[in-house]
Amino acid sequence: MIEKTGRSAVLLLAHGTPDVLGEMAEYLNKVTGGRALPQEVVEELQHRYREIGLGETPGTLAPPLTRWTLIQAHLLERALDRLGDSDTRVYVGMRNWHPYIAETVARMRLDGVTHIKAICLAPQNSRTSVGLYRKAVLAASAGMEVDFVAGWAEHPLLAQAFAERLWPVWALACAQSGRRVPVLFTAHSVPCRTIMTSGTPVQSSPDTYPVEAKRTAELVAQRLAVVGLGNDDWYFAFQSQGVSGGPWIGPTVEDTLKAIKEAGHVGVVMQPIGFLCDHVEILYDIDIAFAEKARELGLKLWRAESLNDSDVLIKALAEIASGQYKTDGDEATVLAPV
Repeated sequence: MIEKTGRSAVLLLAHGTPDVLGEMAEYLNKVTGGRALPQEVVEELQHRYREIGLGETPGTLAPPLTRWTLIQAHLLERALDRLGDSDTRVYVGMRNWHPYIAETVARMRLDGVTHIKAICLAPQNSRTSVGLYRKAVLAASAGMEVDFVAGWAEHPLLAQAFAERLWPVWALACAQSGRRVPVLFTAHSVPCRTIMTSGTPVQSSPDTYPVEAKRTAELVAQRLAVVGLGNDDWYFAFQSQGVSGGPWIGPTVEDTLKAIKEAGHVGVVMQPIGFLCDHVEILYDIDIAFAEKARELGLKLWRAESLNDSDVLIKALAEIASGQYKTDGDEATVLAPV
């Protein structure tokens, strides 16, 4: 059960996504922290979002990332209710679009919330990306108590949730191919400069993000060992490298697909283990761009279903929210009144 100091609530944090194509330039300005991007980059992102269903006017459904995050919040609230925390509300705050983190925290304050359990829906901790979520929460929550969950890459239920999504499609791929098909786990790439040692007292060691991402993949693979997935049956790559900001970490998916083809395989099953629901990096980057790349190489590509409304994922979030699961990265902060 959540330990309450005053009135407590859970805040789920996600990246955010524009609601219509015309908001793309403003959205990207938020993503880059105000750094201008060439018009062709804006247009390319508009093309990608158009391909996954975003239009010039709001649709009947919210964009996938927004829709699934709100569903996850609703399901988590129900799960906490079943655990006895019937008064604990679950809110959603986005870093780069509405509802912005500051907007949501302001609403929580008006609702009488005094203690926030903030959970970043990026399970692998990164000083840069997850650090920006933390900065936004703390900037908006003066006078409130904040318990920030920085990373939960090794949560057993997270690995179980991914394994439950992976097993049926891997079995199908092997059956359709008449042979064992490798699995390619992916996580979002980040600029090399963001994970290197800074030399400052605060950042005296490299960012743990690449290690945590690979560790999540390893834990998922271990759960499929009982059905035959061996250590030589899976690969790992970083996907969706950016077009600016210097070099980004690899290996890339493109290079890894070539290596899989050169190893004599006829297909591959992809599973992104850094994302908890459908959004553009899955629905476009994997389902369209990487699928086309695989076809060019003569590979058939399957993808594991995203976690989305996975019961096991919601159980993991409930354990974190209720304090049953803690990580070394958890931070409890009491901010002085303004």
